[in-house]
Amino acid sequence: MTRWLFLIATLGLLVPSIATSTPVRLKDLVEFDGVRSNDLVGYGLVVGLNGTGDGLRNSPFTEEIMTNILERLGVNVTGEQFRPRNVAAVLVTTSLPPFARSGSKIDVTVSAIGDASSLLGGTLVMTPLNAADGQIYAVAQGTIIAGGVTVQGGAARVTQGVPTAGVIPSGATVEREVAFEFNSLQSLRLALREPDFTTALRIESAINRHFGRHVATMLDPGTVRMDISATHLGSAAHAVGRIENLPVEPEIRARVVVDQRSGTIVIGEDVRISRVAVSQGNLTLRVDETPLVVQPNPFSTGETVVVPRTTAEIEREPGTGLAEVSAGTSLSEVVAGLNALGVSTLDMIDILNTIKAAGALHAEFVVR
Repeated sequence: MTRWLFLIATLGLLVPSIATSTPVRLKDLVEFDGVRSNDLVGYGLVVGLNGTGDGLRNSPFTEEIMTNILERLGVNVTGEQFRPRNVAAVLVTTSLPPFARSGSKIDVTVSAIGDASSLLGGTLVMTPLNAADGQIYAVAQGTIIAGGVTVQGGAARVTQGVPTAGVIPSGATVEREVAFEFNSLQSLRLALREPDFTTALRIESAINRHFGRHVATMLDPGTVRMDISATHLGSAAHAVGRIENLPVEPEIRARVVVDQRSGTIVIGEDVRISRVAVSQGNLTLRVDETPLVVQPNPFSTGETVVVPRTTAEIEREPGTGLAEVSAGTSLSEVVAGLNALGVSTLDMIDILNTIKAAGALHAEFVVR
C-alpha cells in the first residue's frame, strides 16, 4: 500500500511523488542505551608543509608547541630565533565508536587554527586525543589528505575546496577503552530518534510479539524499556541481536519543511488544509535618478548647478486570481492547486506561510 506521499518543490516546480512504504528496521528507528560514540579532541602540530604553514609572528602558540615537541625529543631551542613556514597548529577531532577496543584504528579530522593557507602534504605529529573527562583515549599521527588546493600568483589567487582541513584515514589508535559493561544491564532502554506515541507502541508490540511474552514496555513517546531477564537470553547483547532487525512501520507527523536558501519545499502525506482562498500578485516600485547639470551661458556671471530629476513608476503584475481550496484538501489537491497558481518557489513559501498564519494549514511548519 502507499503510505508515503510527499511533495518536493524546487526551481518553481511542484511535483508529487509516491513511494511504496516498507517497514523499517528497529535499529534504524532507535538508539540503544549505552551504545553511543564519544567525541575526542586534541591540539597538535602539522609539519612538512611547502611554505604554507603558520606565520609564527601572527601565531605564537605554534612556536610554543613546536618548542615543547623539540624539547621532549632532546633538542634545546630555548632562546633560539627560528621562523619556519612549514609547520601549522591544528585541532584534531574524531569520535570514539561504541565498544572500540585498544589497538583499534579510527579516522580523524585535522583543521588549522592559525593563518596556514594549506595543509596539503603535511604530516601530523603524535597528538593525544582527550574526551570530556580529560582522559586520553586515542593517539593520532599520520599523513593528511587535504580537501582542497590553492594556486596563487602575483595578482590573483584561486582556492578550490578547503585546503586548511583534511582527514587521516585510520590515523588514530585507541589507547583506552570506555569502561562500560553492556552485558551487565538488567533492562535496556530504546530511545526513539523521532519521539511518537504510535511508533513507540508499535515497537513495544513488535518486541512482545517476537518473544511471545511481555518483555517491552512503552514509558513515553521517546522511550521503550525492555526487560532483559524476561527474554531468557542471558545477556543484553543477545537480546539486541534478536530485536534490532525487527520490522516496524513508523508513524510520521504531518509536517511541511521549507528551505529558503535552496528554495525547496517538502510536504508530508498527512498535511491537510481547511477551506481557504488564496490570491497572489506582485507589485514593483522603480525609482530612477537622472540629475541634470545646468551651466551658465558663456561670458556670463553665474555658477553651475545640479538639478535633481526623479522618475517613479509603479508596475503591478497580473495576479493569479483568487483560488479556493476546499476543507480537508488532500496533498494531491494541494499540489494541483499550487501548480495552477503558476507562482515561483519563493512565492509558494510565502503562500504556505500565510496559510499557516491563517490557521488553515494543519501541520508542523518548519523553516530552515
